[in-house]
Amino acid sequence: MPPLIEFPLDLPEVRILHTELSEREITIRVESTREWAICHQCGQEIREVHGHGELLRLRHLPILGRRVFIELRPRRFRCPFCDDHPTTTQQLDWYEPRSPHTRAYDQWLLLLLIGSTISDVMCKEGLTYDLILGALRRHIASEVNWAEFTSLALLGLDEIALRKGHQDFIVLVTTRRADGSLALLGVLEDRKKETVVAFLRTIPVELRATIADVCTDMYEGYVNAVKEEVAQARVVIDRFHVAKAYRACADQLRKQVLHELKAELRPEEYAGLKGTMWPFRRDPEDLTAEEREQLELLLECAPDLKQAWALREGLTAIFETAHSKASGTAALKRWMKKVRRSGLHCFDRFLVTLENWLDEITNYFVARLTSGFVEGFNNKVKVLKRRCYGISNLKHLFQRLYLDLEGYRLFGH
Repeated sequence: MPPLIEFPLDLPEVRILHTELSEREITIRVESTREWAICHQCGQEIREVHGHGELLRLRHLPILGRRVFIELRPRRFRCPFCDDHPTTTQQLDWYEPRSPHTRAYDQWLLLLLIGSTISDVMCKEGLTYDLILGALRRHIASEVNWAEFTSLALLGLDEIALRKGHQDFIVLVTTRRADGSLALLGVLEDRKKETVVAFLRTIPVELRATIADVCTDMYEGYVNAVKEEVAQARVVIDRFHVAKAYRACADQLRKQVLHELKAELRPEEYAGLKGTMWPFRRDPEDLTAEEREQLELLLECAPDLKQAWALREGLTAIFETAHSKASGTAALKRWMKKVRRSGLHCFDRFLVTLENWLDEITNYFVARLTSGFVEGFNNKVKVLKRRCYGISNLKHLFQRLYLDLEGYRLFGH
């Protein structure tokens, strides 16, 4: 006899009748030990046994690399309370009606699906696409459950393109929990103000009243929707969106200057300026000695670019300083005057943006809130899109994102 081990089946209210073992499968025949059912008409508990239903064959958790199937003929009960005395098939807690899997196996599939694809799980488990999708639909909702939240202190609104270059933006609505973890609240079909307003109105009134801050980028649709529907919330324009704007201004001047220098300098002189893009863009403190020399050479050859670089770094320093809203506003206004006196025009468009959004931008200095938690989540969305070759169904996208965020907490051990 080969060595044997015993371990619990972990299926409540059943007894094992028979077990069959083959090279690849284990079939376990069980029967229910529950002595009652709930009448499907009147909802009362009934105990009069009236035969058995059809045989169920349910996929269960694998054991030692073998597929496991649970076979059960559910008991049927007659109702003495209803006039026509209908019969009801007993339903046990460890599987769902019309599901080909036990609940435990469904959860196992979802655990495999985290960070993976349906096609990959299909190959590993020998299942069809629809069977795995069915497990996802049974256990992961396609929209947020507001009952999971007692407070929404901070919201994040940001868009991402489903298909690169097609401008078909969707909006991700997220919040940061008290423990710092991110929670997905919604995936909106577009970034129109009306769409954002409609979503905000789905938030229960008492929960909406807890929203203190909303981090977003410089888009009027988001800001106006928040001001209309969540009037008490402070709108914070994310400093990283601001940084992206003013750093792009300086970088555009770099491209222009290098184009001019290439035409003016001899090839051997210009060769020393090649590869200066990253030294110019990166934080000066992160540069190597060689990169610092490259940057110094570039700035020495282009006085206007040196001035723009200094202005860019000066603005970054303002955001890095622990200002209050008042002192931060004053510092930004001084910086704007300095830019105008410099005679440079590369920041002209940004200055208009800064003036238009100054109040919302300087709200950053109140609690130094950013959309960093949202931007990190956007990277997860991009990975999911590449992994799944694009997802156009927004409900399915919500389910997959929710699973990637919450799956280990819900189904991991």
